[in-house]
Amino acid sequence: MKFHPLASTVLLAGAAISAPAMAQDARETHFDGPYISGTIGMSAQGNDNRSDRIVFDKDGDGAFDDTITTAAGANAFSPGFCGGVSRGATPAAGCRRDRDKLEYAGRIGYDKRMGNFVGGLLVEASKSESTDGTSGFSTTPAGYAFQRELDYAVSLRARAGYTPNGGALFYVTGGGSYAKIDHNFATTNTANAFSERRDGKMVWGWQAGGGGEIMVTNNISLGLEYLYNRYKDNKYNVAVTQGTAPATNPFILTSSQTNIRPSGTNYDFHSLRASLNFQF
Repeated sequence: MKFHPLASTVLLAGAAISAPAMAQDARETHFDGPYISGTIGMSAQGNDNRSDRIVFDKDGDGAFDDTITTAAGANAFSPGFCGGVSRGATPAAGCRRDRDKLEYAGRIGYDKRMGNFVGGLLVEASKSESTDGTSGFSTTPAGYAFQRELDYAVSLRARAGYTPNGGALFYVTGGGSYAKIDHNFATTNTANAFSERRDGKMVWGWQAGGGGEIMVTNNISLGLEYLYNRYKDNKYNVAVTQGTAPATNPFILTSSQTNIRPSGTNYDFHSLRASLNFQF
């Protein structure tokens, strides 16, 4: 069977025209519908370590605005404070700075594309291994160290973006988040008694940021995303009581108990993530 040269020319021309049309049809489905994603990246602490300190409530009024003084009226925490975890009983021992470490997340979402504009919602579960610390030093001498870490968070965010006819998406995102923050306390003070207190383990917060994605197949995209995270972390403190200390101990001069906590009641950190996304 032989093709006429003119027929062959027509077939080749038709194939050349239909290939871009098929590619365009595929691009029209990008960022439109349900998808799942996995992300991995780094968390970096966003608190100002220079202003970190421990605050005190020695009269039980719920306001952490008191100064702990000795029986002679001197400031019992005059050696100072540091942003990080103390390495010993005095400032000379130094502090281990906050640690920026891995963060990972999984999400499911839905996008609706309207021409070159995209809007959607996503639900995400995430975990960060970075830590934030605050320490203080008393004249005893003794060191007191607080440390916190995001155990996990469940977030609901919206995202809105622009796609240049498919193939890539540039977006902003933001929404609410509900998280469990783990706290640890350690001290070299062996005289007083210390008990950690939590008014619930879950806290509310929010996230905001932006990013971009590039399609590498008709269903798979690679992305890069930045998020700023803030959680209201004011449910944790440590109660200090007499223990074996004498009645002149600074923590119990005003009352039988002093409550202490870090000054920062917002837990802030930055996230930079790479993502692998599958669109259904």
